Amino acid sequence: MKRFLLSLLVSAFTVISAQAQDLLTKQNGEELQVKVLELTPTEVRYKRTDNPDGPLITVRRSEVFMIRYANGTKEVLSTSQKAPQIIAGSPPPPGPVVPGDEESAYEEIHLNGPRIGFTILSQGVINKINARESSYLKDLNPFITQFGWQFETRIFRMPNGTAGLLEIVPLIGGLEQGKFIPSINALVGIRGPKGFEFGLGPNLTPVSANVALAIGTSFRSNGINFPVNFAVVPGNGGARFSLLVGFNSRRR
Repeated sequence: MKRFLLSLLVSAFTVISAQAQDLLTKQNGEELQVKVLELTPTEVRYKRTDNPDGPLITVRRSEVFMIRYANGTKEVLSTSQKAPQIIAGSPPPPGPVVPGDEESAYEEIHLNGPRIGFTILSQGVINKINARESSYLKDLNPFITQFGWQFETRIFRMPNGTAGLLEIVPLIGGLEQGKFIPSINALVGIRGPKGFEFGLGPNLTPVSANVALAIGTSFRSNGINFPVNFAVVPGNGGARFSLLVGFNSRRR
């Protein structure tokens, strides 16, 4: 009779223990029968039900997708895209993502600010300008000051620090000679994690349209960027060389 009662108590305890199990589902889809003892903002602490006298196990909260408690309630701890779709009654997963439809993983940053510097014209450029009888740029000094504004958009930034850039730089040159020489540069380039950058794009002036090649770097101090760029604009008659400096600050 005693053995029968003991067996009955063991059976009842086993049933109760089985009913008291929590189901822990990890991000990789692994399911564990456990007893959750503590849930913190960063960790989940539990014991395995198949070894209740064993050690207390601690895992990062970010590794756990969901906990289904013994009373039937459930708690989703992470909505990571890698989480297994196991929730009953959940909608079917969406169709394939077409490139361009996915949410951008990178933040677009605008870095705008003034630019000043100078341009040096080769003798071939001077000769080409002077050959035009109607040119208002005749007798132009080959050394030209430049004043303008830099409109820079950082399109993306990779985890290693490499960034993609789009720069629009309108300039006004020749004011020191009583001339008004507008120009605009549109450069697409790459900036490395240490600030070195290069770009390529069109250069437009009232007398020509060419391609500009630019290299440079940026220095940062107290939240302000100080870009320094050297550009070459080759042409049929000669080349133009420009050095520009400026400053800008981050704006979303």
